[in-house]
Amino acid sequence: MVARMSSKLPVSDRIAAEILHWLPKQAFSRGMGWASRLPVPRPLRDPIYRGFAWRFGVDLSELDRPLTEFGRFDEFFCRPLPDGARPLAASDDALISPCDGVLSGYGLSTGGLCIHAKGQEYTVAGLLSDEAMAARFIGGQFATIYLAPHNYHRVHSPLRGEVIGYRHIPGARYPVNPLSVRTVPRLFMRNERFCTYLRSGCGNVALVMVAATGVGHITVNYEPQLATPAGGPDRGACSYERGQEKPLERGEELGMFHLGSTVILLFEPGRAHIDLPVGTTVRLGQQIGQVSHHNQGLSS
Repeated sequence: MVARMSSKLPVSDRIAAEILHWLPKQAFSRGMGWASRLPVPRPLRDPIYRGFAWRFGVDLSELDRPLTEFGRFDEFFCRPLPDGARPLAASDDALISPCDGVLSGYGLSTGGLCIHAKGQEYTVAGLLSDEAMAARFIGGQFATIYLAPHNYHRVHSPLRGEVIGYRHIPGARYPVNPLSVRTVPRLFMRNERFCTYLRSGCGNVALVMVAATGVGHITVNYEPQLATPAGGPDRGACSYERGQEKPLERGEELGMFHLGSTVILLFEPGRAHIDLPVGTTVRLGQQIGQVSHHNQGLSS
């Protein structure tokens, strides 16, 4: 379905959105993933990476090594942070951001419907592609964080808990920038995504990594073999048996985007509350709200 664009958008935005709609997004993303993993000759590393940093505003003071030590562009883009670069909010009741980015929307999924900024909407069941799992989060808090090209692109656990399962949902690779969110209906239900399900002291939590144009693939640390290349096979779903869950500490690295995208958090009703206004720039470990710890009623 072609998204109908508002005539109020600037002409340049309407043209860009139309081009992106017809762009072969899967092929482009596969090509970007392939190119980003090619070795970069050492003499070219500094000018290429500095050029990217200048164009997109990457903070080169946060590198954990010299630019010339990143042998591939993917290594530079998915760069780790130096130790201590993102301290975690001290309070146990603090809900921390799982990544760097912009808090682009949040609210309650009343009746299973999430209404994003600019009036866009999607359903919890459609996002997770799982009616039974979605039922746990209906009426709970959701939050959406957009990662721009300059951001740190690793994703961390927002709380202490354990991975109880996952689901990979193949789909399109529309851009997830603000323009696309405004112009592509139910964007987050259409794009490819990888859902990680956590059990924690504040109930069940879903962390959804949404792919986008140019994202070569998504990886998760708890199942390293589950890379999701653009146009690749469906990685399916898994629910870990008791005793096989994957423990995660608060702030521990969970996975990463190999070129840009969006993270969506879903909570059970009454378990979390977001405090910041939409549009706030956030950093990994920063408090974005509060959680309520209850040990009863947790399920796998």
